[in-house]
Amino acid sequence: MSVDYISAHNGGIQMYSDTDGLVGYGKSPEMVAYVLITKGMASEIYGGSSMDFASENGFASDDGASMLLKKALELV
Repeated sequence: MSVDYISAHNGGIQMYSDTDGLVGYGKSPEMVAYVLITKGMASEIYGGSSMDFASENGFASDDGASMLLKKALELV
């Protein structure tokens, strides 16, 4: 199992595995990083369009979800 796909949701990031569906959710860089570390990361992780339109999914701006992911990846 590994994270293959991410989407912005309710001010956080949902993380999915191709084989197991939803495997984690986080609103903080630490929580997103925790899920990525414990579940593993695929060699390529795809993002849904919600990542580009994060303001429609609980973030203050459209780049909010990308910034959260970037901060989480710095911790990984």
